[in-house]
Amino acid sequence: MLILLSNDDGYQAEGIKALARELKKLGRVVIVAPMWEQSGTSHSLTIYRPLRTKKISNDVYGVSGTPTDAVMIAVYCILNKKPDILISGINHGQNMGDDVTYSGTVAAAMEGTILGIPSIAISQIVSNDIGVSAGRIFDKAARFAARLVKSVKKNGIPKGTLLNVNVPEYKKADARRYRITQLGERVYHDVITEKIDPRGEPYFWIGGHYTVTDKGPDTDYGAIQKNYISVTPLDIDLTDQKFYKSLRDWKI
Repeated sequence: MLILLSNDDGYQAEGIKALARELKKLGRVVIVAPMWEQSGTSHSLTIYRPLRTKKISNDVYGVSGTPTDAVMIAVYCILNKKPDILISGINHGQNMGDDVTYSGTVAAAMEGTILGIPSIAISQIVSNDIGVSAGRIFDKAARFAARLVKSVKKNGIPKGTLLNVNVPEYKKADARRYRITQLGERVYHDVITEKIDPRGEPYFWIGGHYTVTDKGPDTDYGAIQKNYISVTPLDIDLTDQKFYKSLRDWKI
């Protein structure tokens, strides 16, 4: 089996290293990931400057672009055949609810799906894992990823669908406990902070805190709250089928 790994944290991130260690038990693993962190880049492409790749070691490559760039370069330029599966992650932090639209981690799996590759995005909460070795903090998530890869190979994923996985923090996670979920919802507050720099010019910082508004038991937030791994199928066809039918009756 040929397994392509990418992410938005960079090829040197602990999460992707943990995935590689575990998935090498299943086949050949090739890492093609950004040179540096690309969190929040979503499904963006680099089109106004050239991209460069650097071979870091055997089957490990860095790309001077976004996660989507990395996947495209891997498939079209580095690998000599289409990979059997693509896994993006393990992201350092959750990607649940509306955040999937901003996530570079999810975007890499989206690009794999568009290219006809069964694809998985996997993220883990890391906020309270103090005292756990950085080299082992993603081991449980990586073990679950390996189990999921085997299941995907056996059962397949529908065309146009990817799997978005979120794992509780290391001390609360159990690679055997999971739920199939849908996206929850949360609302951000104080999204943009405006300040003044030393030269008297204003600058803006995007961030803020949030309130979860939908954390029902069938949502990704609900699963994580109960310390279950969340597995959410995402459809890359963004057409609103219900509204599509009623919109056809409009007279514009």
